[in-house]
Amino acid sequence: MADRPPDLSSRNPDWWRQAVIYQVYPRSFADADGDGLGDLRGLTERLTHLAALGVDALWLSPFYPSELADGGYDVIDPRGVDERLGTLDDFGALVAEAHRLGLKVVVDLVPNHTSHLHPWFQEALRAGPGSAARERYVFRAGRGARGELPPTDWQSVFGGSAWRRVPDGEWYLHLFAPEQPDLNWDNEEVRADFRTTLRFWSDRGVDGFRVDVAHGLAKDLTEPLRDLGALGTAGEAALRHLPPGSHPYWDRDEVHEIYRDWRKIFDAYRPPRMAVAEAWVPGERRALYARPDELGQAFNFEYLEAGWDAEELREVIADALVTAGAAEAPATWVLSNHDVVRHASRLVLPPGTDPDAWLLTHGTAPAVDPAAGLRRARAATLLMLALPGSAYLYQGEELGLPEVADLPAEVLQDPIWEQTGHTRKGRDGCRVPLPWTTTGPSYGFGPGAGWLPQPPSFAAYAVEAQAGVEGSTLELYRSALRLRRKLLDGETLTWTPDAPAGVLDFSRSATWRSVTNLGTEPVPLPPGEVRLSSTPLPGGGVLPPDTTVWLA
Repeated sequence: MADRPPDLSSRNPDWWRQAVIYQVYPRSFADADGDGLGDLRGLTERLTHLAALGVDALWLSPFYPSELADGGYDVIDPRGVDERLGTLDDFGALVAEAHRLGLKVVVDLVPNHTSHLHPWFQEALRAGPGSAARERYVFRAGRGARGELPPTDWQSVFGGSAWRRVPDGEWYLHLFAPEQPDLNWDNEEVRADFRTTLRFWSDRGVDGFRVDVAHGLAKDLTEPLRDLGALGTAGEAALRHLPPGSHPYWDRDEVHEIYRDWRKIFDAYRPPRMAVAEAWVPGERRALYARPDELGQAFNFEYLEAGWDAEELREVIADALVTAGAAEAPATWVLSNHDVVRHASRLVLPPGTDPDAWLLTHGTAPAVDPAAGLRRARAATLLMLALPGSAYLYQGEELGLPEVADLPAEVLQDPIWEQTGHTRKGRDGCRVPLPWTTTGPSYGFGPGAGWLPQPPSFAAYAVEAQAGVEGSTLELYRSALRLRRKLLDGETLTWTPDAPAGVLDFSRSATWRSVTNLGTEPVPLPPGEVRLSSTPLPGGGVLPPDTTVWLA
């Protein structure tokens, strides 16, 4: 691309290459009708918050009809709207208002599985073994003298066997919750139905798609199905121990044929629809999903998983830029989402801490200092926003929200809690409804209580408490996004030679340099005009620990 600030208007087909995209988990964003669940009308009424923040697009997590067995990712109808969240007319009003405000709209696709309440799966249960209806899913006879054992040793991501038996004796595959049966992407009817879904939402003005479990669609279903042995319990980590593309159900080479087919649909629209893959695969494999004739972009989870360590982060950043460049794609950067501990808490956990174990202690072992966590989160945000490529924000991080680690067991709704026998608490702590005001039964989320309880500390994080307050986290995000848009220039960076140990120092252009001190001691502040700092600077020409500055 030319080295000039990107045109993020609707006329530019490459608007997404350096965009800032804000993830909305709709059930936790804003509740307009008072039932405790966030909804589309509530989101539409709050879109001015996103416009004032300065993001380029919103990514909407699933809003489809669902029994919420997995927070909306168990989809009953991929071309509908959950009646608790609104109607198709409400969705149309949301898109229209977003576009009026200059915001693009990206929606989640869930192609790996459906809900067990999907009409297709209900038909498969009625139709019985050998039926065409069952060919849309993955049904198999069991092992053992009476078929009483699962067909393979494959394990669910949420714990336990990935197979469940139905009353007629057959078993169906569910790589996630039992309420989420996997589709059979060897079936042409499945492929055709998803083409219809892509056109359905594109015709309604959707600008792009986030593809859930993008690495999981293609499966080796040749008989006999392969056991994984000890690797079966390793989940996606098993990919590092098998030849590329050879895992029976993760990251198979055949999946790319599906996305090349989708790209033809995306490119039939003007401007073309963008897409981004959620693919938990090693970097060199991730690049395949981001190729121009496939999805065009893929999430970089190595960055999200990296510790607060300058050497580790520099290596991850450099590798990500090389990997993305090999695919002619922009890099992606993300610090939080609906599946992980919020980074205002995670980044101050001691190295080697297991987040699942930490959550089981209600966030007490080890204890986390909220002020230290927020300081580090703010520094991490400015670092991320200075990197070339697309940045994805998660709702509430602009308020500095920490993880709600002490949710009591009786309110947990993530299926991970039950499916793992209460050994993993799950993801509810990052999905607690947002605080908008400093008072009220749900701090402005809605007229009544929200579907998950908010801690009293949320009042201090509310939008009302931070808007217009100099130095607040919300105003830091607003300032950073305004300045970022002005400073963007090309899609590369240049590392500063001889940076002190523990410091990440790079330039994006002659007028934009980002310096982050990840060490424990102050370091000399490089020369230049300070355009923005993640925390107030003490003076004396030093950069304190856990601080990022942008210099001219």
